[in-house]
Amino acid sequence: MEETEKRIKTHKIRCLSKLKMFLLAITCAYVSKTLSGSYMNSMLTQIERQFNIPTSLVGFINGSFEIGNLLLIIFVSYFGNKLHRPIIIGVGCVVMGLGCFLQSLPHFLMNRYEYESTVSVSGNLSSNSFLCMENGTQILRPTHDPSECTKEVKSLMWVYVLVGNIIRGMGETPIMPLGISYIEDFAKSENSPLYIGFIETGAIIGPLIGLLLASFCTSVYVDTGSVNTDELTIAPTDTRWVGAWWFGFLICAGVNVLTAIPFFFLPKTLPKEGLEDNADIIKNNKEENQREEDKKKQGGITKDFLPFMKSLSCNPIYMLFILVSVLQFNAFVNMFSFMPKYMEQQYGKSSSDAIFLIGVYNLPPICIGYIAGGLIMKKFKITVKQAAHIACWLSLFEYLIYFSSFFMTCANSSVAGITTSYEGIPKDLYVGNSILAACNMDCNCPTKTWDPVCGNNGLSYMSACLAGCETSVGTGINMEIHLQFLAVDKGHDCSMMLQYFLILSGIGSFIYSLAAIPGYMPEEKSLGVGVHTFSTRVFAGIPAPIYFGALVDSTCLHWGNLKCGKPGACRIYDSINFSHIYLGLPAALRGLSFIPVFLVLLLLRNRQLPGENASSGTELVQTKVTEKENECKDIHPNSKFSNDNVLKTKL
Repeated sequence: MEETEKRIKTHKIRCLSKLKMFLLAITCAYVSKTLSGSYMNSMLTQIERQFNIPTSLVGFINGSFEIGNLLLIIFVSYFGNKLHRPIIIGVGCVVMGLGCFLQSLPHFLMNRYEYESTVSVSGNLSSNSFLCMENGTQILRPTHDPSECTKEVKSLMWVYVLVGNIIRGMGETPIMPLGISYIEDFAKSENSPLYIGFIETGAIIGPLIGLLLASFCTSVYVDTGSVNTDELTIAPTDTRWVGAWWFGFLICAGVNVLTAIPFFFLPKTLPKEGLEDNADIIKNNKEENQREEDKKKQGGITKDFLPFMKSLSCNPIYMLFILVSVLQFNAFVNMFSFMPKYMEQQYGKSSSDAIFLIGVYNLPPICIGYIAGGLIMKKFKITVKQAAHIACWLSLFEYLIYFSSFFMTCANSSVAGITTSYEGIPKDLYVGNSILAACNMDCNCPTKTWDPVCGNNGLSYMSACLAGCETSVGTGINMEIHLQFLAVDKGHDCSMMLQYFLILSGIGSFIYSLAAIPGYMPEEKSLGVGVHTFSTRVFAGIPAPIYFGALVDSTCLHWGNLKCGKPGACRIYDSINFSHIYLGLPAALRGLSFIPVFLVLLLLRNRQLPGENASSGTELVQTKVTEKENECKDIHPNSKFSNDNVLKTKL
């Protein structure tokens, strides 16, 4: 008897340690996958400039991750739950590493990055081609040399980034649904929210590291080591600057592969936490596992798939929850994906500074909010109905605060011939938008080349020639008349607006993450998560960056100029219209999302949820689905896909 108790105690310790090991491993997997994702989102502007492509195409590249995820999410979520979940997650991490490596390949296959300029990188001024030459001497013009145009085919290298992002999305597919379901299957019901809170914290640590890495990489020139950076005529604040975007992808690839290792040493199943010392239960678990194995051999792994899908589709609360998620995902995907670009254009920050500020002001509050939400759920034993109300009203409060950001904008940068006249009159107060003026009409200046300089009159000009410069002193970036980047100091008032905007975004991030209190899921929780994820990918993750990128392109005031005269990446945007799109569209989408939210609360108001009793405030009853429960007209409240068993309470 004593030997049996000792054996059971040893078994309990081993099972508990394996559960903790899985918790640590899945948290690291969340760190690695979100590290890669946040780094990719932060590099969108650099990719746009490197390959000279419009923002809408960059949005498509960003959405390609969702395409890869979409290809596998439903089947991985359902069938993966029947297979060895830890090994599937480990394979997914390896695939993510492969995708990140593929994304970095274009840098090693392309020539050095060339930016448009009216002066050579070496600072050779023998031709004075960038100065005002009234006698019409040689100036820089777009070449139509067929050999030069052929070289531009290399810009199609962005396809490597696209394919790599798709592969990364495929690898990320099993991590969330299988990881969460594994925790909820083998953890105590009261511990599950806390464990999920820690996992979500890992999903915040990853982006923090990713943003810091992105901030560093964007501050380093893309071809550093192969060019003399002292001879560059651009600085990080220049819209032509491209950072070492490829370097971070290599780091992400290594991290993802290393993260995969522990999963290959974890068991397929574990005894339920807290029941390890019950010999009868352990025996029953083994027998149940054996029955599942026999069921798979008989082809039973697929026979319940369609009934489960039918049950989900006939669940009004679950479907309303998906509608809420789709609307809010459309809003937040756009906001976070284009936030660095918005801060660059609106507040005149460099990519490196913008990414760093996003990480510092937004991610710590989100991390604190997730942990606090999990602790509150565990401490007060909040029911699903209570959690839904908390999430709704907190989200509504944060939404109302969000409208303050409309007052935290800045005016357009003063660029002669684009946003202002040459006399300094703002664009909306004068008629016409001519690049040339009487003072430079006879200088034979290029009118498409973007090589901006600052004038001592407070205006910026597209080039030194258009500014009327006739002489120069020095070379490279130290050229006295050639501050090779657009004046980004928009004044003290705009700097204060940036501080207010960052503080507001931090407060909003905390409140919204606090509202994301994790809830419990029914027996087939993996399929429920999978359908939810599938829907948000199709209707939000894929299309949102594309249509939002197209709207951002519509605010472009001047496009870059390629060798053959074709337009490249946008160099300057109308920051006022940009802010209307960036802030207004998410506000409209989030406002619409509250309609189904209130419908969900209305449906929950007079309903007694399964498991809502004095002994357990949050545990949902799990029952077997019968044929009658699969009928749309009559789904029993205690069925595994009851209207009340919502997937998550982040409304």
